[in-house]
Amino acid sequence: MKAIRVRGGRVIDPASGLDAVTDIHIANKQFVSIGAAPAGFIPDEDIDADGLVVCPGLVDLATHLREPGDTHKATIASEVQAAARGGITCLCPSPATDPVTDATAVVELITRRARQAHMTRVMPLGALTRGLQGQQLTEMAALRDAGCVAVSDGGRPVVNSLVLRRALEYAATQDLVTILTPQDPHLTAGAWMHEGWVSTRLGVAGIPVAAETAALARCLALVEETGARTHFARISSARGAAMIARAQRDGLPVTADVAAHQLFLSEMDVSGFNAQCHVLPPLRGEADRQALREAVAAGTIQAICSDHQPHDADAKAATLVASEPGISGLDSLLALTLRLVEDDIMDLSTALARVTCDAADVLGVQRGRITVGNPADLCLFAPAEPWWLRADTMASRGRNSPFLGWEFSARVHWTLLEGRILFRRDNGGCAG
Repeated sequence: MKAIRVRGGRVIDPASGLDAVTDIHIANKQFVSIGAAPAGFIPDEDIDADGLVVCPGLVDLATHLREPGDTHKATIASEVQAAARGGITCLCPSPATDPVTDATAVVELITRRARQAHMTRVMPLGALTRGLQGQQLTEMAALRDAGCVAVSDGGRPVVNSLVLRRALEYAATQDLVTILTPQDPHLTAGAWMHEGWVSTRLGVAGIPVAAETAALARCLALVEETGARTHFARISSARGAAMIARAQRDGLPVTADVAAHQLFLSEMDVSGFNAQCHVLPPLRGEADRQALREAVAAGTIQAICSDHQPHDADAKAATLVASEPGISGLDSLLALTLRLVEDDIMDLSTALARVTCDAADVLGVQRGRITVGNPADLCLFAPAEPWWLRADTMASRGRNSPFLGWEFSARVHWTLLEGRILFRRDNGGCAG
């Protein structure tokens, strides 16, 4: 492996509080020095980071890579390349694949395809139940040993409370975090957007906030009963965020994330039957959006994720009620997170924490930190360089984004994984 010096950048490591213009030295896949070079250190490559912010590589807790299964939408190879261009060095693909990631053979397929791509590190989520059907538990110990960093319901909530309790108990014995979707499928069935005055005006069936809070209340009761470490995926409402905050005050071992688009869009953006804004959970009211921002700033919601769901053009070309939910979010995760700084919601270090060390801490993995001895994962971006999100320049195969045409003010120039250069803008693409 190359020895690399990253010279003269503004190094921000939220985990340690470091924020200084300094040098970073990398060797043997690890950070070996911050500041002065170690004795005898001779770099094989010197990266001039003058004018750039140097932060840990991003950790994305929620992505759909579409493989195995829907490879007409995207592939592991295409999406890990998009992640690398977006400064994301670690991502967690959903177990909602075809076949479901409920067996070691599927885990091995995913990790092998990821290794072959030589890009972003893929950390699979294992299925909580077989086939994500909510009936029989998977062999969680085998999934963990095969490389799964957590187990998840994959966006398909376990309806049977006894099965869910047993799943939480089993996961706890294997020291695995359980990732749950707080969503009542009976209250979401046959609906396409938030239940409110906009859905009433459009004449579209809506999803009430109770779909989230009722499911959340049940899950929190089971967490209290079992003591299992539990992460709640994609909180979308003010009441949901308040319930998470109360549970944390009560000492329950719970964390939560929010999709980046929930912090910028609301039910108003669905006006005109905009299929690009068809997501699940739905975009809710303006008060919910503001409450989610406050919860992220306070750390109640610990992580911001992309909830990346690439689609082919036909999936979003239909009307709202006939379209498939989801946004292609890898290209815009960092940019949207940094826009929260522009909006004075939080400072730069706090915002970066939500997509680096805080996200890694959910899983208990040693990523998202610039610390001597840690894997040398880095993202270098120009904080004031403007760029526009356009369909023809998106790295993801999915072009389905309501942020097309938006101007952003930060651009990734370098991405490094374990001391290996994945992406460098000066040569126009990924290094491989």
